[in-house]
Amino acid sequence: MDSALWIPLLLSLKLAVSTVVILLLFGLPLAWQLAKYQGRLKPLFEALVALPLVMPPTVLGYYLLVAFAPDTALGGLWTSLTGQQLAFSFSGILLGSIFYSMPFVVQPLLNSFQQVGLHYDKVVSSLGVSRTKRFVFFILPLCKPALITATTLGFAHTLGEFGLILMIGGNIPGETKVLSIELYNQVELMNYGQANTIALVLIGVSLLSLILLYRSNHRVGMFKL
Repeated sequence: MDSALWIPLLLSLKLAVSTVVILLLFGLPLAWQLAKYQGRLKPLFEALVALPLVMPPTVLGYYLLVAFAPDTALGGLWTSLTGQQLAFSFSGILLGSIFYSMPFVVQPLLNSFQQVGLHYDKVVSSLGVSRTKRFVFFILPLCKPALITATTLGFAHTLGEFGLILMIGGNIPGETKVLSIELYNQVELMNYGQANTIALVLIGVSLLSLILLYRSNHRVGMFKL
């Protein structure tokens, strides 16, 4: 691969890893609380989490672009804190990726917590184990396949995202020009050899991620997507 493509590749990996780490940090407690919640608004909350699955990325990108503007509350706060605008920055595409990849991380965790976690939580709770210890030492190990699935799907989905990033991040080298954007650039330039190389890299990374996912889950117990 051309040395000029290493920067977009490393930026893509940085974006995917950062997105997954942040999503796991708040996605785990979100999925757990949603699994335990049985109120009338539960379908609404589940639909909001899953909405990016069916929403066109350009629609989400448009509203995020509007929200990131310097004259809005979010955009203005970010500018006052950092001195930089949120739109067309790495922080902006990271925040957008968090929203767009959320269901790929939260949904597997939510399904596992509802099928397995709640039952064992009640059993262990009757033994007097604290809430935090139950979650960390009993629930999470039992839901390890879901955790692996959430991590892999969130990573692979973020790595291949294009429309949302183009909308809110543009095409800034070293800042927002990830590998999928560079693929688009090469096609626009009719440089199909380079475009094919980038496409094969994206396919290879995605395929390797899924192979590792299925291999890991076969070891700890089958977890179907």
